[in-house]
Amino acid sequence: MAGRDKQDLILLIVCLLLAGRSLVTADAYVDSSVAEAVGGLLNLIGTPLKLTAFVACWNEGEKFAFARIGLYSGRHFLQYVEPNGKRSPDGKDNYLNGLLDEDVESHQTMVVLDLRCNGSEQTLANAGQRLYLNYRWLLMDSTVGGDPSSIDHYLEVLKELPVLVSSEVFVMLKEDFGSIRFLQVYRVSRKTELITENYALWTRSADGAGDRGQQMQDLRTQKVTSVRRKNLHGHQLRASMVVTNPDTMNHLTDYKDKHIDTITKVNYILTNCLASYLGAGVNYSRVTTWGYYNTTTGMWDGMIGELVHDVADLGASPLFFTTDRIAVIEYLAMTSETRSKFIFRSPKLSYTENVFVLPFDNVRFSISEIAHCNLCVFLLQKVWICVIGVIVTSSVLLLVTLWVEWRIAHAESDLPPLPDASTMSASLRDTLLMMYGASCQQGSSVLPRSCSSRTITMLTFTVLMFLYASYSANIVALLQSPSTKIQTLEDLLASRLKFGVHDTVFNRHYFTHATEPTRKALYEQKIRRPYGPDAFIALEQGIDRIRHGLYAFHVEQGVGYKVISETYQEDEKCGLQEIQYLQVIDPYYAIQKNSSYKEMVKIGLFRLNEHGIQYRENAKLYTKKPTCTGGGGKFVPVSLVDVEPAVWIILWGGGLATGFFLTERFYFRWLRGKIWRMVRARLNQ
Repeated sequence: MAGRDKQDLILLIVCLLLAGRSLVTADAYVDSSVAEAVGGLLNLIGTPLKLTAFVACWNEGEKFAFARIGLYSGRHFLQYVEPNGKRSPDGKDNYLNGLLDEDVESHQTMVVLDLRCNGSEQTLANAGQRLYLNYRWLLMDSTVGGDPSSIDHYLEVLKELPVLVSSEVFVMLKEDFGSIRFLQVYRVSRKTELITENYALWTRSADGAGDRGQQMQDLRTQKVTSVRRKNLHGHQLRASMVVTNPDTMNHLTDYKDKHIDTITKVNYILTNCLASYLGAGVNYSRVTTWGYYNTTTGMWDGMIGELVHDVADLGASPLFFTTDRIAVIEYLAMTSETRSKFIFRSPKLSYTENVFVLPFDNVRFSISEIAHCNLCVFLLQKVWICVIGVIVTSSVLLLVTLWVEWRIAHAESDLPPLPDASTMSASLRDTLLMMYGASCQQGSSVLPRSCSSRTITMLTFTVLMFLYASYSANIVALLQSPSTKIQTLEDLLASRLKFGVHDTVFNRHYFTHATEPTRKALYEQKIRRPYGPDAFIALEQGIDRIRHGLYAFHVEQGVGYKVISETYQEDEKCGLQEIQYLQVIDPYYAIQKNSSYKEMVKIGLFRLNEHGIQYRENAKLYTKKPTCTGGGGKFVPVSLVDVEPAVWIILWGGGLATGFFLTERFYFRWLRGKIWRMVRARLNQ
């Protein structure tokens, strides 16, 4: 823009301002001081705001004078809204309410009302939750003959309205010497008296000019509203808590029976600390379930039902974060870091692997080792090939020496004849059988006679002795080792473990309503039983079954580990594994949806966490996973399952030997005679 154009624009604005000032009468309520004071208030709030003014009784001069707040408060959008004159059958001005609801930036909107204008009090009466959620309200009264410095009229108008602790309702009062005071009005609950607090004081300098920044005095004790109003003056908050065992009411604070209703006991103490922080009391109501949606009645039961139906302000028992609950309650903070999982003792390695072939698994090496000796890596990676190679090589060398031995024995006539019963003959079959027996530490009934062949036999027996000893030690170690193959829910489903679930309300709900394929299959195949009771059992019974092994029990971690720590031996605490089933995060503390206590309760819970109170109570009531201090101190007995592959080898070998025996018997008894008779008949012809 050229310099000449800027000058023309500035001149036009000045002319309009002067014209607007001429439209305002000397005794008008809305003058330049009001615009400057409101502009200073907007600057003090510090948030970009949009002003929506319901001031139909103002003339054009007053509107124009008020519009000058843009010169004092920076960039703010001002909108004058005129009533359309149409009302619903119930008498509510739905047009104004609908206009506010369409505002997508309601948290940056300030509604300006003049109580002199017709319908302003009705607008406030119809505002409902808008008075304490998102919107800011600025009330003024330009009634001729009224006392501009009195707040009584404002209190009378707001007497029955829900101006709760989260509200941002400003009242503008004109005082002597041209000063303007801004107050805020709120009440702790719908049934308590209104409370006023000074917010700011605007004064004009003596010469009418001066720095506007020095004209607005901040009278707030704390800038954050939820911190400034945290004192609820002894108001009794209503809290709902879940109690599944009636005896819990006798042990809420004495840390006894920590495994019963643990999450309720933790948060009962935290809720009391929260009430002390807020200067309030707490009235508790007791329910037996956290609350689930009933599709038949279309209502929520349990603790959520009390929050939804305004029976309780706080949910003193944290609950899981699910999508269907987001629309009806407000989640604030995670106060108990606990989860429910399947806990089981790692089964022995023989339950998931064939321990007799594990020593022959491939061995991994570093890159430097591979670069230095590729041949060694190949041989070590194929240990079983090396073993077979030793047996075959020894057999071939022994066969060669035996063959030479027999040749020399027959060539030297002066040597005594070799005994056939104790001397090994030059047969590949016999040498392979002897080497195989040596690898199994069985020895042989015949031996070679020459020094060279006996040397080969001795070295082979010595090498295979070390191999057998190493293999046996490895097998013993593997039989004592736990399996780590079960790592996912799919592995758990495919395992041979039996299953149980702690009989609680939320476990029954989430297991019966599982839709994910693996979780649904686990419930259908392992938990639900077509005949007899389902696998929902008591806590002590499930923990005792974990002790005996091959049993997975779904329970809250801290609860289960408390019983395990008290009842298990030290060696029985080793090898405990966990696998999560529920697709939820840690439980959250919840309150009513659109509650006016939301921010102050959230801040209070965060402070409990920051100061360590939350950690202390969780540490005292929740038991962590016990450490393994007795590992290796108890020998695990070998069962039939551990030697199952060996048993199968015996059975298959016995069956194969029986088959060969019957075949030979049949051949020598029937077929050979028949064949000889046929041959003789042919020859006789």
